This record gives sequence, structure tokens and C-alpha cells, in this order.
Amino acid sequence: MAATPNRQFKNICVLSGFTYGKHKEFVDATIDLGRSITERKLHLVYGGGNRGLSKLVSETAFIRGSQVLGIILRALKPLGSLSDSSTGEELVVSCMQERITEMLNHADAFIFLPGNLATLEALITLASWAHLHIHQKLIGLLNVNNFYDGFIAFLNPQ
Repeated sequence: MAATPNRQFKNICVLSGFTYGKHKEFVDATIDLGRSITERKLHLVYGGGNRGLSKLVSETAFIRGSQVLGIILRALKPLGSLSDSSTGEELVVSCMQERITEMLNHADAFIFLPGNLATLEALITLASWAHLHIHQKLIGLLNVNNFYDGFIAFLNPQ
């Protein structure tokens, strides 16, 4: 789905893995995305937490002046809550379905960085809901180091 010139975005939801391992390219792409969000005067919605790529995108956006909302599962709160940080607001939810629904309610579009199974779950759920016309929000993949090539191939069989 291509963006139309008249479509206005104010809130971008970025989803990523909790950690980034040894991939400097993931770190660089995440910081660049955080900068782009603030340069465009957008607000960030993300999966909450203060680790890995999630931490990088939220800190980059917040330090540069964007409003930041982290939506985190109650079960994950002990692993990486914003409450010890001054990086935006935090919304605590009880389950993944509620988390994705809240992200959908707060965001105008979605960008997926390299991630883990929870990232893939959110991607598949949001893509399925778009397919079922539950929402019409854009979904983009930041395909750093061809991270999503297998997923894209799965969606587009030859």
C-alpha cells in the first residue's frame, strides 16, 4: 500500500526486538529512524521497555523533542519498564491483543524494525487486520540487512 500525498501522519508506531545483539546496522537504522521521526515533527508510539532497539528509538525521539508513548505488557514491566526513565509516557496493558489494539488506537502508521517473535506476532496481526479491512493504516518494514526477506518471500510466493 503506497502513501497518498494527502495522508497526514502525526503518530508513528515503531515495533522492534527487545535486544539487538551484535548488529551495528540495526542500531544505526534505529537511531536514524528516531531522528527522522523528530525531524518530521511526529510522535512515537512503541512497544515500551528500556532495552535494545526499543530503548534506542524512544530515547532518540524523546531527546530530540518528540512525544513518546510506550505500550508495555504488565508481564514485561519487570524486564524493562519506562517508570525508571524520563522517556515519555507509559501505558500498561494486560495482554498482547490489548497492546496491539492500543497501538492501533494511538498510531497513524506502523514501522517494523528487526525483531523477535513478539514483533512478528504484531506484524502478522496488524497485516491480517488490514487484509480484513479492520484498519487502513500503513505498515512498513525497515528491512535492515535483509532481515525481512524471508517474510516478504513467504507473502509473495512465485
